[in-house]
Amino acid sequence: MSFKTRIRQVLSAGAGALALLATLASTPAQADPTVICYNCPPEWADWAGQVKAIESDLGIRVPLDNKNSGQAVAQLIAERNSPVADVVYLGITSAIEAAKKGLLAPYKPAHWDQIPTDLKDPDGFWFSIHSGTIGFFVNRDALEGKPVPKSWADLLKPEYRGMVGYLDPSSAFVGYASAVAVNQALGGTIDDFRPALEYFKQLKKNDPIVPKQTSYARVLSGEIPILLDFDFNAYRAIYKDHANVQFVIPTEGTVALPYVMALVKGAPHAADAKKVLDYTLSDKGQAHWAQAYLRPVRQGAMDPELAKKFLPASDYERVRPVNLEQLAAKQSAFGQDYLKNVR
Repeated sequence: MSFKTRIRQVLSAGAGALALLATLASTPAQADPTVICYNCPPEWADWAGQVKAIESDLGIRVPLDNKNSGQAVAQLIAERNSPVADVVYLGITSAIEAAKKGLLAPYKPAHWDQIPTDLKDPDGFWFSIHSGTIGFFVNRDALEGKPVPKSWADLLKPEYRGMVGYLDPSSAFVGYASAVAVNQALGGTIDDFRPALEYFKQLKKNDPIVPKQTSYARVLSGEIPILLDFDFNAYRAIYKDHANVQFVIPTEGTVALPYVMALVKGAPHAADAKKVLDYTLSDKGQAHWAQAYLRPVRQGAMDPELAKKFLPASDYERVRPVNLEQLAAKQSAFGQDYLKNVR
């Protein structure tokens, strides 16, 4: 068969074929569904591993995001009329604030009934997925021979000058949680933050490091030898990154607080977003949080052998309760007082 004959055969069959090719060329490739989460940082609570599992099990992409709780709420406010995010992960106080501002939509995920009443909004505007305890995340090597601090008072000593870090309490939930912890430990109340403000003023004289973002890597590198942080980050460093670090629950006391998830009001991909929220409370999702050394909200999700890697229960007896609604109501005022009196 000659070359010209072959061309004629292609062309004779070609009208329909060419039309089909043109249609295919003009049709965008079908991408995997995507759910946008605000404040899902890879180095925090092993969100990197969780979103990988979500994509593997659900076929839904969840891009990682390095905002903190305050930044996430500010972004939701800015995008109120044209939402970009589908779900958001927040410290409890920011979630309560976001719900009151009308930024969240009600959704009661699978396993809703297994969440304790005080760890979920009764109408479904937010729900806890795990919790952590505030203490000292200490890089022992970076202390250069100095003793591991055991108390809030220790951090004010000149020997730790330039060694102590804490996230900005005016924007990051873990920063505010640290302020609440030291305030209660030093005799303050939710209506009186003077002990915390005075403590941070004293700590400022010791040249602290005050980042706005998650600082896990900076502790491991030794750039921040001592960080006020949640226990799960320290345990991850010990057992997964095999770093020479230690977690300390200060002798004067501390607090344990939940982190929550919520559906964003007007979420562009609400159906898939609900699947992601369900996953965070599923058996596998809760087991993942436990493996990242967080306290999963569903009782029984923590493997007993894994629980043995935490500090002894006697250390956790120094954890003091705090009213979550009151905690949220005072956060903004404390942030302003901190900026005015400390920073």
